[in-house]
Amino acid sequence: MNLVADLLCLLVCLTTVTCDRVYVHPFNLFSFNKSTCEELESLVPEGKKTFVPTSIESQTTLAYEDDPNDKDKLEAPSLSVRERQKLSHMKDFVYILGARFYSALREARRGQNVLLSPVSLYSSLVSFYLGASNQTAADLQRLLGFIPPSGDPDCTSRVDGHKVLSSLRMIESLVKSRDKELLFSKMLCLFSAPGVPLSQPFVQDLLPSTDALYARAVDFTNPSEAAKQINAFMEAKSKAQSKCLLTDIDPSANLLFVVDVHLAVNVKQAFRLKEPQEFRVDSNTEVLVPMLSVTGTFKYKTDASGTFSVVEVPISKTALLVLLQPINGSDLERVEAELQLQSPAWLQQLSPREIKLTLPELTIEGSSDLQELLADMKLPELLGKGADLSKISDVNLTVGKVINKAFFKLTSAGTDQPEDPTAQKEDVVFLDITLNKPFLLAVSEEKSRAMLFLGRITNPLHGV
Repeated sequence: MNLVADLLCLLVCLTTVTCDRVYVHPFNLFSFNKSTCEELESLVPEGKKTFVPTSIESQTTLAYEDDPNDKDKLEAPSLSVRERQKLSHMKDFVYILGARFYSALREARRGQNVLLSPVSLYSSLVSFYLGASNQTAADLQRLLGFIPPSGDPDCTSRVDGHKVLSSLRMIESLVKSRDKELLFSKMLCLFSAPGVPLSQPFVQDLLPSTDALYARAVDFTNPSEAAKQINAFMEAKSKAQSKCLLTDIDPSANLLFVVDVHLAVNVKQAFRLKEPQEFRVDSNTEVLVPMLSVTGTFKYKTDASGTFSVVEVPISKTALLVLLQPINGSDLERVEAELQLQSPAWLQQLSPREIKLTLPELTIEGSSDLQELLADMKLPELLGKGADLSKISDVNLTVGKVINKAFFKLTSAGTDQPEDPTAQKEDVVFLDITLNKPFLLAVSEEKSRAMLFLGRITNPLHGV
């Protein structure tokens, strides 16, 4: 009898493990199910609730507006099997689209520092998906990577944008929840022309996806004054973290969308070198930059052709820094041209190595306009004048800029240089890696591996 009971218990355990591994199509994890569709169809249509944002010059704080400091530390979520599946697929969607945007930005900014946030850009597109209808919604869903397994054009062929935003926010919750040495903040702003009403449900849907949300009315017919007002507003609300966001505005626009993401990390195990070190910007230019040194067991690889190396370093309990540098005489421009960036293969198949890593102390920011990136990808009409954004407003919207600003800072928690840790392990051979020429970087959340930042450093002194 005991043997039978033991076998039954073993069968239950094996069944549970097997269920955990059952493949679920990514679309089905985020789509509307039949019961939800039936509920949506049974709802009695109501008049759309709208509001007209207060002027950007008003000092009034609205009820829904939150101080970013109120949400500095989110509780670390407990992930179910289904939530882990969602994050696994979400990281792939975010990476693929982020790599496409990076490739477009790299071409436009050759030789310059580049930084963007794939998670932030993806979240911005999902936000517009929530406000879109008809063909615009279908086109956005396709760009986001959600292709329904069946061609039926019913409710269940649509993705629930709320589920997608929730998973993206879970990634951000994971990165900011467990480490006092890491500071993460996100601010979202909607700027509409005076008198243009915005959908109250749309704004409410966006609230859970950010630390702070602001909606303000701005007169775009005076572009220089409007840019000045928006820059001052963003600087004030970010406590001077966000400066000079805009230089020009389309006077015919009646909606601007701005997301500002900041991540600052003090790496506990790193120390700052006493003297600045040489960094070779190009064959004719060298600059002296502050450098950090960190030693430990990190993941590492060189590519099969021997043109670049990759090292992955934990910079906090919740974030990973991946660094790619050219080797054996290769330069970054050549590596980028040959690297199949839209495949995450360069981030995979790394092996543990004992490494002494020296890299620049970083303060880098980048600002990208989603409208320009879509135009570079031959999709200028997606959020253009013909876009159906009727769930954002009941007037025809002309979206100006969709700004995504990313800021990343990497410093050392300590200032004193300790004794060389490699000398304490005489029987261990350390690989010495020094990042003293242009390189690529990526910052990912540790559990989901979702990419928070992707960038290129050509000159560490030109970060901001």
